[in-house]
Amino acid sequence: MKILTGASRLTQFLLGVTAVLLSRSGDRERGDVPGWVMITLMSAVLVAALLAIAGPALEGLFNQAIDQVSP
Repeated sequence: MKILTGASRLTQFLLGVTAVLLSRSGDRERGDVPGWVMITLMSAVLVAALLAIAGPALEGLFNQAIDQVSP
C-alpha cells in the first residue's frame, strides 16, 4: 500500500471530482462548465503544491528581510 502525502491526496481527490464532472457533461447546451471547473481545480492544486514546496524557503527569506530592517 502506497502512503500518499497531503498534496497527493488532494490531487487524487480533485482529479476524481474532475472526472465525475467531465463524465456528466453530455448536455452541450449547458456550456463548458466542467472545463472551467477542471482549470480552476488544477490551478488550486498547482498553487497548493508550490506553497507546500516553497513555503519554508519563502518564510526564511521573509524572516531574513525583517531581521535586516532597522528600528
